Amino acid sequence: MTRLHETHRRINAEIAQEKAAALGRAGERLETALAHVAAVGRRLDAAPDGDAEARLLGEYETARVRAHHARLALLIQREAVGLRHHRIVDQFPEPPRRAASRWSPGR
Repeated sequence: MTRLHETHRRINAEIAQEKAAALGRAGERLETALAHVAAVGRRLDAAPDGDAEARLLGEYETARVRAHHARLALLIQREAVGLRHHRIVDQFPEPPRRAASRWSPGR
């Protein structure tokens, strides 16, 4: 193998490693965002009063939107490296929207 071919092979291997690392980081960001949404959701479920619930609803919605963006970024990253099937990402569904419940007027 010539020196030029060896250099080309090493560069291609480095590019492949970086693509894999970038996908891994995007997946980790999604997992972290989903864990945060779940934690805020648990705190929301245990809200002691309407004021806490309202504050936590806002925090939950912010976290939910961040998780949505992290999921979208992962899908885009996968598309960019040529992965067209996203069944693995579908294992991490978007968190649902939440609304005021226990402390709503009339309850």
